[in-house]
Amino acid sequence: MAENNKPYQCAVLTVSDRGARNERCDTSGPALCKLLSEHGFLVCETALVPDEIEPIRQTVTDWIDRQKIDLVITTGGTGLSPRDITPEATRPLLDLEIPGICEAMRLANIDKTINAVLSRGLAGTRKGSLIVNLPGSEKAAVENLLVVIRALPHALYKLQGGPDDCGT
Repeated sequence: MAENNKPYQCAVLTVSDRGARNERCDTSGPALCKLLSEHGFLVCETALVPDEIEPIRQTVTDWIDRQKIDLVITTGGTGLSPRDITPEATRPLLDLEIPGICEAMRLANIDKTINAVLSRGLAGTRKGSLIVNLPGSEKAAVENLLVVIRALPHALYKLQGGPDDCGT
């Protein structure tokens, strides 16, 4: 919950060439929306774009700069395939990187799959909002978000000027 007892607003962006061409059904986006809602976030936007820098950047900046969305979650495009460019699209948008978020996700999931070390997702801030990149598979996206979801309300609280100390 936000400081004013309203839920934090969030948006989920699926990045997938095949999804954008209607060759694959997006399951990670809806699963993340469900998980975020269950944890008290208000999901107010979703979108699906191809693995291309400009559509990713345009969607994220619109959600944060114009709509003032508190939390933007991306799913997809964090691997090693030539078209996986979500971190490259996201990095220039950030005011600050928060490496601990993705470090925690990779570390927590390494016991499930050694391939967790190959995820290039990143997290950071933009204008009082938080952006987190997640893997594209439904299972990996949900498992990764579960690792950090309890920290996100406090991160947003502090990012938006909350005065309470972190230990309270």
